[in-house]
Amino acid sequence: MDYIQIAIETTREAVEAISYFLVEEMSGGVEICDPQDVLTQDRSQVLFDLIDDSLISEDMDTVVVKAYFSTEINIEEKVEAIKGHLKHISEFLNVGTGKMTLLDIPEEKWANEWKKYYKPVKLGDHIVIKPKWEAYDAQAQDLVIEMDPGMAFGTGTHETTAMCAELVEKYMQPNQTIVDIGTGSGILGIIAAKMGAERVIGVDIDPVAVKVAKENVEYNHVEDKMEVHAGNLIDVVKQKGNIVVSNIIADVIIMLAEEVNEVMEDDGLWIASGIIEMRKEDVIAAIEKNHFEIVEIKQQREWLAIVSKRSK
Repeated sequence: MDYIQIAIETTREAVEAISYFLVEEMSGGVEICDPQDVLTQDRSQVLFDLIDDSLISEDMDTVVVKAYFSTEINIEEKVEAIKGHLKHISEFLNVGTGKMTLLDIPEEKWANEWKKYYKPVKLGDHIVIKPKWEAYDAQAQDLVIEMDPGMAFGTGTHETTAMCAELVEKYMQPNQTIVDIGTGSGILGIIAAKMGAERVIGVDIDPVAVKVAKENVEYNHVEDKMEVHAGNLIDVVKQKGNIVVSNIIADVIIMLAEEVNEVMEDDGLWIASGIIEMRKEDVIAAIEKNHFEIVEIKQQREWLAIVSKRSK
């Protein structure tokens, strides 16, 4: 399957409103290219080696938001909808030029070109996410996860996945059962399995993600602990978890709040991520309405992860 990239030139002020619309209203994959990241990047991180110094000479005030869509959709309708949204938010935000450019991306390039930019990265205190094709000199305390995300979400570099990984590391106890709803590449479930979970159940509605996750489970030799199923949210989960992880989007988390207790132990924790900052209050309201209490809210840039438990 080939893809189309729509690149939108905008300002830092409008990035969240545009990216939220593209993900939650247009069902697109989103990449944010912000030249300020070059200046704020922690040089102690291995990813800094990938930064092209020429980017520092770019217009530091222009951010490009790139959205990816299948060629099977009506791209003209998508473009018109984006133009309408830009016009709407320009009434209260500076959207900059709003210039849009379209680029055809063949499936082969989509599937493989990104690999040259995916390098080992450390999450939390001990977790290291390593592409399976990359060499890495592991330290004694490292928990190395071998990944090939393919076409599935979950490389470990996005804020939502990174926060979930750190929260799993913080809250999980040995021999617990973990339910990973929207498992994507399987990364969070594999982390839990390698950290000592007794059983991990991963679920995803996307058959491509299920295939990728099963392969990653085998790469990491945790097939005796983790199983992956195709299904919609909790429909195929038959066992309750001590921790339920759902790294999805705000609207799905709001819907899930009504039924996630069906797959949670009474004293279990729910780690919900993929929440853009502008939907924070909506998600918290749904969580509390459904008899959960907030344990912790973690934030990186415009993204949040919320840990909650059943109210007494």
